[in-house]
Amino acid sequence: MAQEVFNRLENKYILDEAILQRVLRSLDGMMELDAYIQDDAYTIGNLYYDTDDNHLIRASLAKPAYKEKLRLRAYGVPGVNDRVYVEIKKKVAGWVNKRRSALLLGEAYAFLQSGELPARQPYMNLQVLKEVQYMLMCYHLHPAVYLAYDRRAYHGARQEDLRISFDSNMRARRYALSLEAGDHGEPFLEQGKTLMEIKAAGGLPMWLCKLLSAYKIYPVNYSKYGREYTRQLRKSTQRQEVAASASRILQYSRQRGMQSAFAQ
Repeated sequence: MAQEVFNRLENKYILDEAILQRVLRSLDGMMELDAYIQDDAYTIGNLYYDTDDNHLIRASLAKPAYKEKLRLRAYGVPGVNDRVYVEIKKKVAGWVNKRRSALLLGEAYAFLQSGELPARQPYMNLQVLKEVQYMLMCYHLHPAVYLAYDRRAYHGARQEDLRISFDSNMRARRYALSLEAGDHGEPFLEQGKTLMEIKAAGGLPMWLCKLLSAYKIYPVNYSKYGREYTRQLRKSTQRQEVAASASRILQYSRQRGMQSAFAQ
């Protein structure tokens, strides 16, 4: 059975292509590729849920001691009868707690829209679903953004709880908010950059600390949903500024036209 509860420290790093290749070579013998990776990577699609006024992501960006998110996750593009995961992700004092339950996509949509628990099935985690139900009741959530990326993931050869993942080709959309609509979207990570995430329930092994130090790789504050949201805010502000500028030009032109008419 796939793991449903995670409690660990997560650190994130932005790598350029040259450093990425050096890091990947350094993982040989220390980390192993996830068994279900085909070719070079796999695609993860997420449907993030939020309120009408984007309360969850706004609260998260304020960097409180406690924050939470709700998302529906699929590996690849699912059909209505394929298995997906509804996930609550919480962060408390630097520790990330993720709890999830499998559902069929159709079941997930019905549950997240109505808040009514689905008929229990062996693949479900009822306790997690009840926690999601409570969150839906508290916040009145709905789909806010679709966000996808391609992931290459490793687990520790000697340390079971250690995971390192590399996410690239990040894209998002705020239309066609369904997982089965495809994994297309507008890019929002700088070209040539990759997000590396290191996740562990305890301390990092010495070899990994030395690797980060040798390549001068430092942690960054990075939230995929947060980055997409702030990008949308900037675009909205720019549109408002352009509209205001156009309005001022039009108003000035009308005033000049009136002045010319009076002069005649």
